[in-house]
Amino acid sequence: MAPSSIERELYEAKARGDWAGYLDALARSELFLPQSRARVDAEPAHARFHPSPDGRSLAVYTRGMLPVPDPHTVYTRQSLAWFARAWDHRDPSHLAVNPGSPTEAYLTATPADRARWQAHWDAAAPAWGLAAGAVHSLHTGGPLHGPVAHGLAVGAHLAVSNGEFWNALAYHGNGYVRERERLREAWGITTPEGWHDVLRRMLAAEIVSPVWEFALRVRRVLASDFAGPVDTEHWRHAAATTLRRSAERAAEPQLTPDGVTVAEPRPTAEVEGEIAGVQRLIGRIARYEQRFRADGLLAEGDWVRSVEGWDHGRASQMARWGLATRYGTLDEAERAVLRAGKAARETYRSWEEFSAGYSLARCLHFDEEEFGAWYTSSLATHLALTTDPAGPWRNIPWRGSGFA
Repeated sequence: MAPSSIERELYEAKARGDWAGYLDALARSELFLPQSRARVDAEPAHARFHPSPDGRSLAVYTRGMLPVPDPHTVYTRQSLAWFARAWDHRDPSHLAVNPGSPTEAYLTATPADRARWQAHWDAAAPAWGLAAGAVHSLHTGGPLHGPVAHGLAVGAHLAVSNGEFWNALAYHGNGYVRERERLREAWGITTPEGWHDVLRRMLAAEIVSPVWEFALRVRRVLASDFAGPVDTEHWRHAAATTLRRSAERAAEPQLTPDGVTVAEPRPTAEVEGEIAGVQRLIGRIARYEQRFRADGLLAEGDWVRSVEGWDHGRASQMARWGLATRYGTLDEAERAVLRAGKAARETYRSWEEFSAGYSLARCLHFDEEEFGAWYTSSLATHLALTTDPAGPWRNIPWRGSGFA
């Protein structure tokens, strides 16, 4: 079985003897070039050719054919056009695509061949790599069922929006250099210690805003107490009452081993300002939920229980990013993915509930009630994952046998 649609297309073209079709598929594919990690760490801007022992070919691999990451060999992601331009007369005579597999091909690399590679790339561009917004699976080499698959599927929002395999645990992403750039630019992570710290905080849902979670927790308590829908004004009033009582309790004398401690009461204006902010937040959440229901992200009458799923989903992906950058190991990534799945199951009751919480947090952080690209991309990803019959959310139960 081909690992993915990429390799299946290459194999079918090869089986037909359709080498033009093979080059078309190759031009649409990302090609990963093995590199010495030590050399890349020293000079990350340079990619080197490492020919086969006989010097006749240079091996490259499509995304579904990449091996389990190891500490010493990393991969850079390139296009067929890049090879057409980078090759010269001193390089091997053949480009070896997925050597040793049923999709393998040894392509001659004369100037005329390289011109042909460029022409196929020009015809294929910009359809390069896996399409963002669609669900892509590894049919071999990645779990499709069970607790690890569940934990990976918790990170599927990011996998789908980024155009990656949702179930790639042995993850290379966009190649070693680009994955390191991603973590440095988006998260300020440049060391294994930094990666471990961010991952720990995500798994504990410590990065998502505690104010958002407080507002939703007030409504959860009200819904439990009254066993029914919670009116927005009732929700606002309850949040204000809770915050005022919390401020009063904080000012009460506390008995400590050192004696009685009396705290200064918080200024009234500060407390009332905090209340006003939470009440505005409640209005934003209510308006997002109204739009969610209109667009099919929430069922009629449903509401968002928690936004902790945003951290759970990002933790599942962060575990894999750490492996791609070699800040973490495969065992560490698997343990973190399992913990992300367990945390999500403890917070939500279904894939749909989880997705609504994830999407709300993402919109509160990025969208500013513009209902622009951040909103539409979240909605599109939710609909793709909840409707694709071959996707993980339609095939992995939210709670199943063997799940902790």
